[in-house]
Amino acid sequence: MASSAAHDTGPDGAGPPEPRLLCDARALAGDPSAAAGVLWKLAESGRQLDANLVRLAPGARVAPHAEPDLDVLVYVVSGGGTLGAGPRDERRELTEGATVWLPHGSTRSLGAGPDGLVYLTLHRRRPGMRIRSRKEGS
Repeated sequence: MASSAAHDTGPDGAGPPEPRLLCDARALAGDPSAAAGVLWKLAESGRQLDANLVRLAPGARVAPHAEPDLDVLVYVVSGGGTLGAGPRDERRELTEGATVWLPHGSTRSLGAGPDGLVYLTLHRRRPGMRIRSRKEGS
């Protein structure tokens, strides 16, 4: 379930900002026909945030990486798995309802358990593309 463009109000819309229901994350997470990947993303114009609802298939993994610019909040909607934390990828259990803060600059990975993992990410909207030196990008 996503919001209608007709209700897209705020800084880039026709009227004042208006709170509205965007999706039912539990319903999307419980849909067995949905493939792995992004199930929903925040796409409203004029927003200051980005959000994604992501499904990892059982046993799938997001390799260790660091986000240099943005803090990210992760909320486990369904399933479970592991968070790999820090440069040694130390395993921490993730279960339904877990909320994790990933500070910018931290190294992290995610792994889905036997039932898969559906999680919501939330972070400040990514700034526009910028050119970095090789030293910054490595």
